[in-house]
Amino acid sequence: MTLRPPSNIARQSSSAGVSLCRALSKLGLCSRKQAELLVAEGRVRVGGKVIRNGSVRVDPGRDRITVDDRRVVAEPKVYLMINKPRGLVTTRDDPQDRGTVYDCLSGLDLPFVSPVGRLDKASEGLLLMTNDTRWANGLLDPSSHVAKTYHVQIGALRDEAMLARFRAGVTVDGELLTARSIEILRSGTRTAWLEIVLDEGRNRHIRRLFGAYDVEVLRLVRVAIGSLQLGDLAKGKARHLTADELALFA
Repeated sequence: MTLRPPSNIARQSSSAGVSLCRALSKLGLCSRKQAELLVAEGRVRVGGKVIRNGSVRVDPGRDRITVDDRRVVAEPKVYLMINKPRGLVTTRDDPQDRGTVYDCLSGLDLPFVSPVGRLDKASEGLLLMTNDTRWANGLLDPSSHVAKTYHVQIGALRDEAMLARFRAGVTVDGELLTARSIEILRSGTRTAWLEIVLDEGRNRHIRRLFGAYDVEVLRLVRVAIGSLQLGDLAKGKARHLTADELALFA
């Protein structure tokens, strides 16, 4: 027998509400990928009816959604900062069984939260996580121009001509990679530390920018997002943002 969506859902236009899988994620239960599995296994009901189509449109604030006969309700909003260590990937589940940023949340009583943007495996520093998708999307929207500040160690001597080329930007794979600013923090006999500020975040932006000139990035640490500083948070640890810190993004 084919199970059809409840009539109140079926009447919704294709533009109404959000998909069932997205609703489960927005309500703080799980990721969309995990929601797809729950739906496929027949564990999700809407209005008392089993739904096996994760693209069905629902209203998370009005429709009664249950998983394993337990109602899914919106979790309180959570906003975290993590000091991500090098070597962890920014994902929930890794098919290669590598450590993930969720290891930093071990022992904390939290709803499902997602990273706000990414840091690649070799990068370190400030990473935000939340279950507030609207807040996260606002930070990630390119039009918001929220600056990200990085301290970057490169395997090259200080060279003003080289820095001028970096500041001018370079096109890599059809993308123009630029930085708002690049300043020298300190320079040794073999390496240099730079402070780089980006107001957009392309995939592996800094590594690709330097790689275009065959300059090796030895360490890459994000130290600030907007006016929010990583501060003295210990590596591998997480904490909730304060009200004052949240106000920085208002």
